[in-house]
Formats: sequence, C-alpha cells, structure tokens
Amino acid sequence: MEKQSITIVGLSKVRPAFLEELLGQSNQRIEIVAVVKSGETTGRALAKARGIENLSIDKLIGIGDELDILFDLTDVTAVRQELREKLRASGNRHTVIATENIARMIWALIASGVQICLAHMLNRVPIIRWVMLATDPLCERR
Repeated sequence: MEKQSITIVGLSKVRPAFLEELLGQSNQRIEIVAVVKSGETTGRALAKARGIENLSIDKLIGIGDELDILFDLTDVTAVRQELREKLRASGNRHTVIATENIARMIWALIASGVQICLAHMLNRVPIIRWVMLATDPLCERR
C-alpha cells in the first residue's frame, strides 16, 4: 500500500490524544508530515518533539498534492472554508479534508484495535475510497 501523508490542523484540548494515536500507527502506511497550530500547546510540543513541522496554512497548501489527507480538527467553520478555498485556488484536487467526525471514528477504531478498510468507512469521500480500495489489502473490491 502507498504511504498516506497526513496533516492535522488544530491541536488544542483533546486533539493531542488523536495525534498520539496516529503517531502510534505511523509506519510504512501513514506519515504525519505537518501540523498547523498557532500558540504553544501540548499537541504542538508533541509534534515538535517527534520532528513534525508546524506550518502556516499557506505553507501547508504549498505542499500541494503530495498531501493525501488533511484533518481539520479546529471545529471552526471559517478555518475549514479557508482550507477549501485555498486548496481549490491552488488547483489541488487530490488532498481531502477530513473533519472531526471522521477523526473520531478513526480514533475509536484505532483504540479498539479493529482492522478495517478505511474506504468503506469513508464512503462519502470518493477519492479516499478509491485510493484505499486500490492500495489496502484489507479492502475487498466491491
């Protein structure tokens, strides 16, 4: 399976725990390439300690289509809109924005130890479904 490059926008409150869970899963299939967080937080310090860059939104968008999944955990409509607009303006049609709901579902599955094909869980996000079906041995072709 191809490595999925991931970023997390927003690391306050409970979100550092999600980062910790993803870091525990980091392997040949997942790479956290950056976080976006202003101000000093536990999550930002954890990312820095693990060698993960903290970028501005503009620099994040500059990564381009090398970024597969962008977790927006800010729960701020204006931030999500800014991310969508800047991705669109950059011509990036590859990167998918995953919301808090998707993060909570993934976190629950990771914590429970369930091995599942993400494509079937993310059926409403066609590009992720297609990528996962094409590359994940846990996925059945349907």
